[in-house]
Parts: sequence; structure tokens; C-alpha cells
Amino acid sequence: MKIIIIGGVAAGAKAAAKSKRILPDAEVHIYTKDSHVSYSSCGLPYYIAGDFEDWHKLVVRTKEEFEKSGINIHTGHLVTKILPADKRILVRNLEQGTCDFVDYDKLIIATGASPIIPDIKNSGLKNVFSVRTLEDGINIRNAMEKSQHITIIGGGYISIELIEAFVKNKKKVTLIERSPFLISAFDEDISSLIQAFILENSDGLVKIINEDVVSEFVGEEHIRGIVTANGLGFETDMAVIAAGVYPVVDIAQEAGIQIGETGAIKVNSRMETNIPDIYACGDCAEKYNMVSHSPTWVPLGSTANKEGRVAAINACGGVEDFEGILGSAVLRYHAFTMSITGLTEKFAQKRGFDTVSVVITKRDKAGYMPEVKNVTLKLVADRRSHRILGAQAIGCGDADKRVNTVSMGLVRGMTVEDLLDVDLTYAPPFSTSIDILISAARILKSKLN
Repeated sequence: MKIIIIGGVAAGAKAAAKSKRILPDAEVHIYTKDSHVSYSSCGLPYYIAGDFEDWHKLVVRTKEEFEKSGINIHTGHLVTKILPADKRILVRNLEQGTCDFVDYDKLIIATGASPIIPDIKNSGLKNVFSVRTLEDGINIRNAMEKSQHITIIGGGYISIELIEAFVKNKKKVTLIERSPFLISAFDEDISSLIQAFILENSDGLVKIINEDVVSEFVGEEHIRGIVTANGLGFETDMAVIAAGVYPVVDIAQEAGIQIGETGAIKVNSRMETNIPDIYACGDCAEKYNMVSHSPTWVPLGSTANKEGRVAAINACGGVEDFEGILGSAVLRYHAFTMSITGLTEKFAQKRGFDTVSVVITKRDKAGYMPEVKNVTLKLVADRRSHRILGAQAIGCGDADKRVNTVSMGLVRGMTVEDLLDVDLTYAPPFSTSIDILISAARILKSKLN
């Protein structure tokens, strides 16, 4: 059996390792245009911040370690074409410029996602970065150390982590976001609180410009300034484009592999595409939302690892299903946690749910404990079925703990009444006697009744 994997970061590396464990005699190859495999791109902002000095710590498994276990790694190799009828791929060696056909028995596509680069004049200037690969992180950190003012384009998860990194290094930051508030993945009432906290806890180093976009980078060789569509202009030493990512599906689409409604590769629960013996996993593959029961696309490293494992099992002749995702996520800004699972109220309404929600703020521990902090929780439910649809929690307290509890309930279709019956742990250092989740559920039940 010859298994070819296109892409070698989270999903691709996991698929290769699992394939070799299942079929030790199989011939397993990873082809990637990158110079590294199996690294944590999620850790890049923390390397940039200086939380650790050695970028090698981001590498989960080196090329040499893969090859020692019998997995063939081809870095600097770009797969340009998939030929399903012949069961082979066309690969370009980027260093030598040569092209070769390679046969396969099973093909796993893990091409990931690429940064969205908005249409900005002079985007090719030096010191304009995107953040996706290990090299991106190294280059951004080196440039940051020589800069005084940094501009971030986009206000999503990675942008918040970058603000923290730059503020930790005493850099002035201007962030430009087209939406009214940061992190549009949250409901606007929660997003507004997030933005307010960041502005109030940045030592005056952060400025946020909402409802605007960058139209031009100013400079001759290096970036020297920014001009926005609304006519604002200011000087800057470097810029990081963090305006989101899109699934890399071009070679799959050209090969006749079906693309889903989200723009990612359509797969079933076994990571199979519409073409036999071809699988897709990770950020290039479409997901299934277990709450809305609809296709979705949320690129996360945790999901990529799960999907890579499932793709390998099925490619190697086993049977395993990946049931879907909830869109669970967590991030921080210094001591402030932001976490989410399931559907936001705005997305639930778009999907036809009649929503009821509650937003409350409460202490995460007994009030007399010295480490007590506040948590703000939003709980969303469906009016007809009373089923919980999602949760968002923010604050300097244990916000993610509450969201993780809700995520368990979402998988099983928990109702508001079910949540009231949950026997949560209690001791003064860990919770109040009536946890914020129970308080929110009680208010929701009153609204529903």
C-alpha cells in the first residue's frame, strides 16, 4: 500500500503517523511546499511575544524523526495536479524546478488554509507580513524587535493574540477592523465587552479603528505608513495582515473533487471525498456542525488532528467516523479569557432558530477567596425545544471551564432543564455554591416559561 499525503502540518502529519502505525509495511509519503512539517502554528503568537525563545519548540516532530519511523518527507515539493483516473499526482521540486509523476493507492489531501490578502495597494512592500507558517512567525518577531509602531489588519482570534504579543514588548499597536467590534465570531454584545477590555488594559499602547479598511501601504521599499478607505493616514514600521484564511482547494477542484457550500472540500464522516481512495482533512475540508446540522468551516488545529487520524484509519482499511464540530474555541488577552462553543445568537437566528438568551456576570469563586474574578456568560437556547444552542464566556475568571461544560451538553442535545440538573463540583476556591452556569440556566428557564 502506498499512501500519499499532500500537506504536512497538523492534519497531514497526524495522518502520516497514524497510517504508519496501522500499516507498518505501508509506503507513506508527505509532500509539502513548506520547509518544515508537524509544527504548531497556533503557538506562533506566543513565540512572537517572547513567552519562549527557541522556535524549535514549536516543531512537534522533525523531518528526521518522521524518516526514522519510515515515513518519507518531501519538503519544498509542491503538488500541482491530481490525476484520479491514473491514481497519481504531479509534483514540482521547488528547489530544482523539476516535475515528476508519483503513483498512489490512497491519497489524503491536507493542504490547509492560506491567509486572505485584501486588495491593498503596495502590499508587496517589505515589513508587510501574514502569519501562517513557521517562517512567518520568525520573520514577524525579528521585525517587531526593530519596530516601534505596528499595524494589524483584521480583528479575529489571531489578531487578539498578536496584540498581546506586541503590547508585552511595549510596542504601539493600531488595529483596523471592518466590523463594528473585534472578533465577529462572538455576538456583538460580547464583542463590544472584549474590545472595551483590551482598550482599557493596554497601557495606552493600543488604538482600534472600526468600520474601516486599509486601502494603501505607503513606502518605497519598506512600509512607512497606512492610508485607509475612510481617509485616515498614519506612520507605521510594519504591518501584519490577519484578515482571515481560506481553504486551499484549487488542485482538488481541478481534479473533479466536490467542493462544499462553505468553499472547502466536501467530505463525509469518514473523510472521504466523492472520488474513491481520495480523502481530505484539516483546514481544507468542510465540517459538520452538530448543533445546526449544517455544513460549516472552522479552521482549528484540534479539529485537524482529529480529522487526520480518522482519514488515516479509513484509508488504511478501518472504519471510523468523525461526527462533527461545535466550533469550540478559546483565546486570551493577558489574564482575560474569551471562549465560545456552539451557535451564537445571530448565527442561530440565521439558521431559523427562535432564540432566547441571557447574559450575566458573576464571580467564578467564593467572594472571600483572594483569587476571585468575574466571568460574563451568554447562554443561548431554542424557544421551542428548550435545547441549549451555544455559550460564550469572557473574563479574568475561569471562563473556559464553563464553556467546556456546555460543549459536553451540546453533543448530547442538552436542554435548559437538563443543565439545571447537572451536579457541578463546588468548593470556595473553584466555584460559587450556585455556579454561573446554573444561574444562567435558571434565568433562561424563567424566560422560556
